[in-house]
Amino acid sequence: MRPFHSLRAQVTLVVFLTAFIPNVAVSLTLGLFHLDGRLLAWLALVGLISGVSAYIVTGALLRPALRLRAEVDAGTFAASLPDDPSEVQALRSAFTRLVARVHAEQARRAAFMATLVHDLKTPLIATGHLAGVLASPDLPPAERTHLVREMQAETDRLLALVQQMSDAHRFEREDVHLNRAPTDLRALAERVATRARQSAPRLTVTVTGDAHAHIDARVLERAALNLTDNAVRYATRTVTLHVTPHHLCVTDDGPGLSAPLSTLAQPFNAQPTTIAGHQYTAGTAGLGLYIARRIAEAHGGTLAYTHDDTGTHFTLSWAEETA
Repeated sequence: MRPFHSLRAQVTLVVFLTAFIPNVAVSLTLGLFHLDGRLLAWLALVGLISGVSAYIVTGALLRPALRLRAEVDAGTFAASLPDDPSEVQALRSAFTRLVARVHAEQARRAAFMATLVHDLKTPLIATGHLAGVLASPDLPPAERTHLVREMQAETDRLLALVQQMSDAHRFEREDVHLNRAPTDLRALAERVATRARQSAPRLTVTVTGDAHAHIDARVLERAALNLTDNAVRYATRTVTLHVTPHHLCVTDDGPGLSAPLSTLAQPFNAQPTTIAGHQYTAGTAGLGLYIARRIAEAHGGTLAYTHDDTGTHFTLSWAEETA
């Protein structure tokens, strides 16, 4: 550390010079040094005494700040102490809130990574099992074809999760960039519905409404896919996509969310959620909802959730914009 890098040393030097230089200037002005050169030594002693006094006083004044620095280095913060000035108390409170947020974020991301590892392992284990079965030379052709399709489905699931991770990370750091153009919303919804029917043939997936809007079709289709994937996951029998010039609503007959949308639609949410007696890891679902919300916000709209006797409804809205 440089000799006068600390605030305490700087204050001490300033006080010494303030006490010494003006007195020397006055003495020179009055012509006192030709009478007794010992005056210079006396003035230096006065400056030195002033500097030492300043060093002691600044040490006492800076003690709360130095104590706080030690606590920051140790990563622990005590309650406000009686000798803390108001400025140090405010700084202590700010550091305490910051550290609490950092710890909460670290815990949230660590829990999410554990959830993500689980979500990644599931399709990988399934793919490995299917590959082992496919290696059997006595496997009938029809069963082999079925297993290949199952393996492809697991691979698609894994790729979708990786894509969601990439999107969530990007949308968390930067805004969603749009390329708006006139879009046939009915055709967009039909493409999403086709994929849903392929992934869940047990369900009845329908599209209603017929509208056009000036949106980014590629980005909005991704949001609709995420909402539909969640609907397919929890639906009992039916999933419906309804389009209007300003909304796209995905409805299913599932039990609905067990927590507020604002809690689940987070990029690194790993809290499990219980729906209809079954516990689901929220990692994948939370990513999809977060991406859908960010896409809606980029279009000047919102992602809304309601649940009533007719089912669970996720509604994407966007601000009106002409071509």
